[in-house]
Amino acid sequence: MKKEAKIKLLKKLDVTDLAGEKVMIDFQSGKYFLLKGAANDIWDMLDDGVSIGYIKEKLLEVYDIDGDTCNHAVDDFLEKLKKEQFIDVIYD
Repeated sequence: MKKEAKIKLLKKLDVTDLAGEKVMIDFQSGKYFLLKGAANDIWDMLDDGVSIGYIKEKLLEVYDIDGDTCNHAVDDFLEKLKKEQFIDVIYD
């Protein structure tokens, strides 16, 4: 995914913090998801208009990880959110 691309939220999910992890419930589909580690941080940054580059930069500041690994991990997580129709990725 291109770093200039921006996130558009498509669904409002019920999210509960539970001992450092997040439990997300999609009442429309009946599915629930458990987020931990960097996925928590990514979810907290998601907002309409946030760029993928911003998310990656912030994670590189917090975690001891190389750029390629960070890029792949963020892209994979965002693709999963997109597949579940929680977000869309907008390219200007």
